[in-house]
Amino acid sequence: MSITRYLAACLMVVAGAGQMARAQTAICYNCPPEWADWGTELRAIKERTGVTVPPDNKNSGQSLAQLVAEKASPVADFTYVGVTFGIQAKKEGVTAAYKPAHWADIPDGLKDPEGYWFTIHSGTLGFMVNVDALKGKPVPRSWADLLKPEYKGLVGYLDPASAFVGYVGAVAVNAARGGSLDDFGPAIAYFKALQKNQPIVPKQTSYARVLSGEIAILLDYDFNAYRAKYKDKAHVEFVIPAEGTLVVPYVMSLTAGAPHAAAAKKALDFVLSDEGQAIWANAFLRPVRASAISKDAAAHFLPAADYARAGTIDYGRMAAVQKAFSERYLREVQ
Repeated sequence: MSITRYLAACLMVVAGAGQMARAQTAICYNCPPEWADWGTELRAIKERTGVTVPPDNKNSGQSLAQLVAEKASPVADFTYVGVTFGIQAKKEGVTAAYKPAHWADIPDGLKDPEGYWFTIHSGTLGFMVNVDALKGKPVPRSWADLLKPEYKGLVGYLDPASAFVGYVGAVAVNAARGGSLDDFGPAIAYFKALQKNQPIVPKQTSYARVLSGEIAILLDYDFNAYRAKYKDKAHVEFVIPAEGTLVVPYVMSLTAGAPHAAAAKKALDFVLSDEGQAIWANAFLRPVRASAISKDAAAHFLPAADYARAGTIDYGRMAAVQKAFSERYLREVQ
């Protein structure tokens, strides 16, 4: 073999190796390691499938906005968002149909019939309370309690015009105070009243800020509070407000035109596998495949009587009115 042909062959091998390496990386928008124990899930994906998924700290709104901005030249391969953003992403044409392994195990209503989005787990919104940070004040038990002057400077909620959990909080308090998806007046009035208590309103997950005591009371999901209490051994309590709250699915989607679609599909298959779902359950989430929840994991949750105050909603309608609510919140509250 001539030197020229030998060098050409070597270059082909190197190029092929580079392509294989790239194929084993999949970019996820909104896979934050401190949220819902994505850190453990990402490590397991790497170990079991060989696919590296770099952590990403976007929220649902930021992820959708970037997918739309990059529609002509996609960067992300898949995404993890709140269900309303998954519905919107399909309408924007930035997701692709894919039915992962265990598709049949996902109940109807928790997946797009064509595969444009599917639930991996759900959370119940309530109060994640750092009891020590209250400095002797009582743990709040209701939405009304958070308006009391004694909680001034202690309450936090994610920006409902950007972060999905923030919007869930708005929908939950709105329903609890007599509103509907056609009438967000009660939620707007509530957030206006809460301004008197100088709330902290970050745009992204604030788990560490609760553990540090910077935010004493955060509107957040049960799984983050349980993680803080049982894994990080923090003096944290989860409260399902007396007036009621909301249960919401979180979903995943393959990106339309994903640069590394094959690798992304491996990751999406894994998160619905027995092992992938068990990671969610052990992180105190309710996996979409209920069989993955062990008795030990179930024992960490509040009693069923408390969860009876948490309901579902028309998530399609919730998605349809989200933009109008966000605009009204920005106009009247923020």
